[in-house]
Amino acid sequence: MARSKVRRGFTLIELVVVILILAILAALIVPRVVGRTSDAKRAKAASDISTLRGLVQQFHVDCDRFPDTLQDLRTRPSDGASGWHGPYTDKELPTDPWGNEYAYEVNSDGSDYTIKSYGADGAPGGDGDNADIGDELTENQ
Repeated sequence: MARSKVRRGFTLIELVVVILILAILAALIVPRVVGRTSDAKRAKAASDISTLRGLVQQFHVDCDRFPDTLQDLRTRPSDGASGWHGPYTDKELPTDPWGNEYAYEVNSDGSDYTIKSYGADGAPGGDGDNADIGDELTENQ
């Protein structure tokens, strides 16, 4: 018996059609995904700030004051901080999605604090990606 040698595979036209379909899909999907990167970074920063606020509140309950720096959440403050039951997190303190440390400040009378990210530019103020995140929150509720 003679076997016929029939090659099975894709023709060049079939491959071109598949590549064209993939290119069309990519053209429709990629702009939507790329445009959402900024929103995802801002949401991540807001989530980190919320987590840090919870840790600061735990410190406040234990020590009856706010920490001087966010590092006080991981290591006992040099003044001893009576009541300190830390570390309040085992993880490294997060940086914002743009690689900057979160700005933390206790007001002059020690009754309130702010935690914020200065956005993509790392400087106070700005619009869009450069806008501050977190300063509009009421920190001590």
